[in-house]
Amino acid sequence: MARKALAVSLALAAGLTVPPAVSPTTAAASPPGTKDVTAVLFEWKFDSVARECTNTLGPAGYGYVQVSPPAEHIQGSQWWTSYQPVSYKIAGRLGDATAFQNMINTCHTAGVKVVVDTVVNHMSAGSGTGTGGSAYTKYNYPGLYSSYDMDDCTATITDYTNRANVQNCELVGLADLDTGEEYVRKTIAGYMNTLLGYGADGFRVDAVKHIPAADLANIKSRLTNPSVYWKQEVIYASGEAVQPTEYTGNGDVQEFRYAYDLKRVFNNENLAYLKNYGEGWGYLNSSVAGVFVDNHDTERNGSTLNYKDGANYTLANVFMLAYPYGAPDINSGYEWSDADAGPPGGGTVNACWQDGWKCQHAWPEIKAMVAFRNATRGESVTNWWDNGGDAIAFGRGAKGYVAINHESGSLTRTYQTSLTAGTYCNVQNNTGVTVDSSGRFTATLGANTALALYSGKSTC
Repeated sequence: MARKALAVSLALAAGLTVPPAVSPTTAAASPPGTKDVTAVLFEWKFDSVARECTNTLGPAGYGYVQVSPPAEHIQGSQWWTSYQPVSYKIAGRLGDATAFQNMINTCHTAGVKVVVDTVVNHMSAGSGTGTGGSAYTKYNYPGLYSSYDMDDCTATITDYTNRANVQNCELVGLADLDTGEEYVRKTIAGYMNTLLGYGADGFRVDAVKHIPAADLANIKSRLTNPSVYWKQEVIYASGEAVQPTEYTGNGDVQEFRYAYDLKRVFNNENLAYLKNYGEGWGYLNSSVAGVFVDNHDTERNGSTLNYKDGANYTLANVFMLAYPYGAPDINSGYEWSDADAGPPGGGTVNACWQDGWKCQHAWPEIKAMVAFRNATRGESVTNWWDNGGDAIAFGRGAKGYVAINHESGSLTRTYQTSLTAGTYCNVQNNTGVTVDSSGRFTATLGANTALALYSGKSTC
């Protein structure tokens, strides 16, 4: 979770989770299976998630859905209250244990695995009664933790060049758990094992840089499935004491530079620069990188593109899903003008594109690329073309081909591909495209539109 976003939220802010890590030999890097795209249904109620797994995610080919933290948390309408746990009961605003279990069962039936956003770096700030009725005060969560289970430093983190300050002090005033303690490690592992017992397939863990990698490894080793998939939030910043590479042995690490740079390229630079995107730009190895165009923090703090950016945002998601680097998340949230505002209707989604729900995972241009990614998995980039500016095209072996025109006017040209001859459906606009015996086709792309063809999709 971004420091700036947290600070804005009255120093109580958003969620940071830290799951345990394991040795490189047992870490599940990149989501296992043939489908690696995750729809992040931010602050959706569990029963709404279940319905979406059946109606959209499964049919579209999403491999995973990520749900917001299920634990009991402080009361309040703001989204970040979900990230201040007061107990490990499944009793947050998004649903109870029954709804959580039903959601997992339904999503599994639809062929979609479930990743749970899990907050284990800290507990709440302040005092009161939680969403499940539990009384608490900062440092004292009856039946769970007391002040003896917290780190000795009770000051707020101020110096990100100081490892001890980052990992032992409090993130925006939130009670910091001492993950070096046996009891704390055992208790966190117990919570995560409970989630695994419901059938959870993995964890998204926030604020990982605030927990030593060795502590996470110890916790993860205690899980009923120590090699369970998870991705860890470690925000890269040059010169900081704690760096993302420290955590790659534990599983995937979210590569924030990917999202930051996509914003800069799509807004101000040339798409031609993306030819060697990923490792060629100094990022983490593709096999351990979690990527996104935006997430719930960055869409609010302005560090990345977001749904308000129109075609730039849509085309950036198309590129991410087409290009073979990392495991992609599609952020799917709701409209906001107040960055602290919680979900419409308390998280109930009656229908996409109503009541403020943006449903980016179901935007036709984005949803169509999930099947493209599945069909081209494992294929390298071939037949790259660019105009030196904002028009690019590339293949994925002999299985797919994508063209993106981010210029201000239309573009007509003949493209060279490695596709076999035949008719293909351009899934970006559901029109037919004929590829000749030399692998060529001619097409016109309007300004700020894309084209995507892949083997097995011959009719629209």
